[in-house]
Amino acid sequence: MKLTVAAPELVLRAVAVYLFVLILIRMSGKRQLGQMSATEFVALLLISNAVQNAMNGGDNSLGAGLILAVVLVAVSWAIAWINFRSRRIRSIFEGTPTLLIHKGKPVLANLKRELISEGELHTLLRKQGVHRFDMIKTAILESDGTITLERDDAVAALSKPLI
Repeated sequence: MKLTVAAPELVLRAVAVYLFVLILIRMSGKRQLGQMSATEFVALLLISNAVQNAMNGGDNSLGAGLILAVVLVAVSWAIAWINFRSRRIRSIFEGTPTLLIHKGKPVLANLKRELISEGELHTLLRKQGVHRFDMIKTAILESDGTITLERDDAVAALSKPLI
């Protein structure tokens, strides 16, 4: 198994590309894979293809591929461990929750920062069985892209059919 790029260089390249792509994806927002638009999904696929040669330095050998796979898994594990140990680092790599609705009203500045339109927010809420903003005390976009709701029970009770 002869490498055309030295193993330490492969390791350094893999770590650098991993961290760069992780930061790039973190900057793009808090969406889960299932919430990605077609353009975001295509961009992710193209990024993975674009950085492949940056990682392997032109070495397409089996050995280089195996080294890179081990390094990527190790870096992922190391970041998970660091996130577990440090709240500050966790907020950098995983982000922080964002309040989207407060007391039944959308927080427009936060929606704008997260690039979520009111129409898209309505869609996300309907998927959770909520049809009006005023039915919600708070809606929080979690750092993993999910939305957590605290319903306003008084308003929800008024909106139920009386049968």
